[in-house]
Amino acid sequence: MPFVIVNGRVKSDNTGVSREMPVLLFPQGEVLTLIDYCLSKRRSISWQEKLVRAAKLFLEYLEVNVIQGEEEWRLFRNFANALIDGTIDRKTQEDPSGLYWQGLDVRDANYIITLLSDFLDWLASEEKPRAAKFNPRFTGNTYDQRIEQQAYQYKRSKAFLGHAWSSKQNETGRLTEGERTPKVYPSRPPMFPEDRFEELLFKGFKVAGKNDYRGMLITLLLFGAGLRVSEPFHLYTADVQPHWEDPSQAFVAVHHPSLGIAPNHWRNRSGQRGSRDEYLAVEFGLTPRHKVRGKFHAGWKHPALDHHWFMQVHWLPEIYGQWFLQIWTRYMEQVASIPRHHPYAWVNLDRGLIGGIYTISTYNKALEAAVERIGLVFGKTYGTTAHGPRHAFAQRARRGGIDEVIRQRIMHHCSPDSQKVYTQPELREAVAAIRNATNQLRENNSKLPTPPLLARKLAA
Repeated sequence: MPFVIVNGRVKSDNTGVSREMPVLLFPQGEVLTLIDYCLSKRRSISWQEKLVRAAKLFLEYLEVNVIQGEEEWRLFRNFANALIDGTIDRKTQEDPSGLYWQGLDVRDANYIITLLSDFLDWLASEEKPRAAKFNPRFTGNTYDQRIEQQAYQYKRSKAFLGHAWSSKQNETGRLTEGERTPKVYPSRPPMFPEDRFEELLFKGFKVAGKNDYRGMLITLLLFGAGLRVSEPFHLYTADVQPHWEDPSQAFVAVHHPSLGIAPNHWRNRSGQRGSRDEYLAVEFGLTPRHKVRGKFHAGWKHPALDHHWFMQVHWLPEIYGQWFLQIWTRYMEQVASIPRHHPYAWVNLDRGLIGGIYTISTYNKALEAAVERIGLVFGKTYGTTAHGPRHAFAQRARRGGIDEVIRQRIMHHCSPDSQKVYTQPELREAVAAIRNATNQLRENNSKLPTPPLLARKLAA
């Protein structure tokens, strides 16, 4: 039975509101329970896509591996094993089921099963907040019934798989558990090399003798202010101003893409200061970028905000704020005469698309070309992808002696532990610390073994 994931626009009532989301289809229709779950949870488009892909894998497995009389929890356990081990016989290279799955990375497999476990928990719950007549059980289609039956057995068995990072891990047991993976510290955090940044900015983003101001500005926000790659793509032109205390430096406010206050004192139909969600809809017929699928999507990881519905960019060092404002002025001159039908700061300059919304994928291609232009290798482990600059910002803050509570604030993390992922010391720092400790112990006349002592012991 073929399953296909499509981009759907879901209307749940008679109003004019609809939501764009991934929908899992089979020849007789859509899997409604997934739509209901996504509408109830209101999570990001990225999360919805991962969930729907996980459900697609699960249903494809059930389609060819259901054994008459087999208990449901065993089916889920076998599915979990198939994700990790694959479905292909290693000796014959055959797979009677026809799935021909290669084994996934254990972390990816565990995440898929966790998504499904949470979904089945929700589906099997009997504690509904509404009266029965507002929330009746429905027959549904074949695949709704199949998932609901799995959910029933799942609840009866106290769930299938532990959420490896859940605080409830020790409260309830799971019949099927994820495979544990070792903790690995990289010898060098995946951060962009500090000593190559200026070269990247002023040489890497120079194409055919012309500066790519747009690419330079986005990269400054990532490296000089530690933003996630998706966050600059929510900026409006009105969100950048000279700082009132130091007009030589840029003040940049990254507003919540839907809750943020609309620019230029815009008023909604009620005469009140409107939100960005309202502003986009009324003025441009657009939906905030974190709510759409496809090339214009830009994620939003719900960072901690500095002010009412926006976070302030913090430059480290502050000279990057001066560079940004100077380059921004030139970029504004470049795009001033280009007509556009959106408020976003970054404008497409390609012929045929000029004035359109600039996309993250296009920036990533420009970044890759800029990195290779200065002789570096583009890749996550080298810190040269779009996330490497954020790691570099965090390491710079640590080496500069900024307290971890302040690091949490300037990186806009909700949890104080989140910034620790970005500030792990390099292996060479650990080695140097051990040497310094050894020298300190010797200076304090601590009794430490010496090479001659080993030679005498061996000779004894």
